[in-house]
Amino acid sequence: MTAVKKLIIASIAAALLPSMALAANSTNYGYVVDSSGKVVKNNFGECWRTGYWTPAMANEECDPNLVKKEEPKPEPMAEAPAPMPAPAPAPEPVTLQKVNLSADALFAFNKATLKPTGKTTLDDFVRDLGNANYDAVKVVGHADRIGSHSYNQKLSVKRAESVKNYLVSKGVPADKVSASGVGETEPVTKPGECVGRKSPKLIACLQPDRRVEIEVTATKPTN
Repeated sequence: MTAVKKLIIASIAAALLPSMALAANSTNYGYVVDSSGKVVKNNFGECWRTGYWTPAMANEECDPNLVKKEEPKPEPMAEAPAPMPAPAPAPEPVTLQKVNLSADALFAFNKATLKPTGKTTLDDFVRDLGNANYDAVKVVGHADRIGSHSYNQKLSVKRAESVKNYLVSKGVPADKVSASGVGETEPVTKPGECVGRKSPKLIACLQPDRRVEIEVTATKPTN
């Protein structure tokens, strides 16, 4: 539609509709409006355009296809929560100490009462462990083959119990310590190595068999 035709249509509309007026505001300036400011439409529901109309004046009511649509802004993506740090693995118990203590250093011959030097040896042992978190402390007593099996079994148990009780008195948890004896059944000396009847020489030869084994399983603090 040319500008001349637009102007003619606008003039006819003004003549037929004396109550109509051109809007003074920028929104409807390109369309014929009535006295209340409403856009005038024909029988087909189309808005009457004025001779001043340009595509830039198009509004949503009359020319929705010419109105520039704003692209909807994308919803901001929610930031994924930071992953929780994996818990540090719990330290596994390890064997901190496994020692063989000479029974002769701990006890007098055929006795189960700790000597002063034996207590000093155990003091050093506990101090070396530091502040470990004990998992288990196994104390096993051993005897030599001199004497009966029944006697050796009882002696090895008594010596293990003496060591256990002393360790507990030094702070090792009682519920973590076990004591047992195996008599002469697990000798260190080889068969035929120490022969002869009971004598100072035989007693000295069998000295390695008279012992107390202590095995400590624990976890050490990281700091």
